[in-house]
Amino acid sequence: MGKIYYVMGKSSSGKDTIYKKLLKTYPELHTIVPYTTRPIRDGEQDGVEYFFIDRLRLSDMEESGQIIEERSYNTKCGVWTYFTADDGQIDLEHYNYLMIGTLVSFQALKEYFGETSLVPIYIEVEDGERLSRALEREKHQPVPHYAEICRRFLADEDDFSEENLKRAGIAHRFRNQELSECLMEIREYIGL
Repeated sequence: MGKIYYVMGKSSSGKDTIYKKLLKTYPELHTIVPYTTRPIRDGEQDGVEYFFIDRLRLSDMEESGQIIEERSYNTKCGVWTYFTADDGQIDLEHYNYLMIGTLVSFQALKEYFGETSLVPIYIEVEDGERLSRALEREKHQPVPHYAEICRRFLADEDDFSEENLKRAGIAHRFRNQELSECLMEIREYIGL
């Protein structure tokens, strides 16, 4: 039976970079691309980081029963929905996967596929460093949304609280202070 190696962490913890480097290290891992109704950011590609869809397509997928888990956020830029769909991407009988997402989606997938199918990879970075990274990334966007950075930063405190991490069964954490050391530790943990 295959596994879903699930990368997660607070915003600007480096999880996207780690996810991409793990894909290069383990080309045999398949990906699960989540969906979102938020606008595409500079440098993103449809079908790579997310499938970027509109609310009508989300509604159609809900009606057809394809949604595994769904989260909506009332952002400073409107309501953005993120979700994982049972759309034919996942075949745990034959493959292992690498996925990136939130603690809430991790828990929902664990419920849907079973606890032994999900392997958490929780990335941590000191809060001041995270905020600095977020500001640096945002200022290079065509239309920076600084208020949204602040909202996400504060929401992460609740979403990734110690209580929620414990409830989700996150026992091991990977500190992303030095990227190469963090990646080495993750590779040892995965053991592929």
